[in-house]
Amino acid sequence: MFEEMKARYLILYSVIGTVVSMVTLVLLNVSVITFEVVSQLMMYVVVPGIYFGYYFKKHNASVWNVLSFTGTKKWLPILFALVAVSIAFSLSMFWLQLYVLARFAPWLVDFLLEEIPLPESPWYIAFTIFTIAILAPVVEEFMFRGVLLKRFIGKTSVWGGILISSLVFGVLHLDVIGAFLFGVIASLLYLRTNNLLVPIFLHIINNSLAAASLFLAPKWPESIAIFNFTDVYTKAMPNTVMLVVSAVFMFGAIYWLARGLPTQKDSIIE
Repeated sequence: MFEEMKARYLILYSVIGTVVSMVTLVLLNVSVITFEVVSQLMMYVVVPGIYFGYYFKKHNASVWNVLSFTGTKKWLPILFALVAVSIAFSLSMFWLQLYVLARFAPWLVDFLLEEIPLPESPWYIAFTIFTIAILAPVVEEFMFRGVLLKRFIGKTSVWGGILISSLVFGVLHLDVIGAFLFGVIASLLYLRTNNLLVPIFLHIINNSLAAASLFLAPKWPESIAIFNFTDVYTKAMPNTVMLVVSAVFMFGAIYWLARGLPTQKDSIIE
């Protein structure tokens, strides 16, 4: 069913919905919290709800046509391992980006390392955690691994669809390279299982840990934690080791998931 969904309409509706809501909120001069809550609801609830609701109703289908709990239990240990490797890679890649920027734009390093004050509203914190940990993973998997992956496979090839959809996913995140490889792994999981719930669980686990690190202020290992400009240089060696090791595991995971994957798009596009 994803093959018949028009990606250009999804992109168009997302842009229109975001622009209209932002302009309206600015004109109404609402608070920052209200602005962010309404914007998130537009992006993750209203636009996807209208778009996917139309196609599911058109095909007289439900979300359970693409989601299934059957067989997902055996994937859970693998998903946790993949998330651990992905987080290690993203953290060390973030250090590498800071290391490069430190030579050309040190002011940008200070900006990226600046601590963001947490909101005081418990309701807003709860909403943000729910959005990061649950809402965003579900909606983004429907968009990127559902619509964009299948549409790009249909227009190019199996690996063309995987790489292009993952690139779009990566560009929309701060950690472009880490998000790109995460997108490749999520795409392979979906194509291997034909069950969107598997990459959704991967995404939920990853984002839940990200939300926990944001609001619970975890104590990262002192040897790799980057808190200020000096840390970028003094902790280069452990971060380099972590980057190399995690990269080996990341590409190893991609190779393992890609084994036996059909190369003919006709076997994937129904």
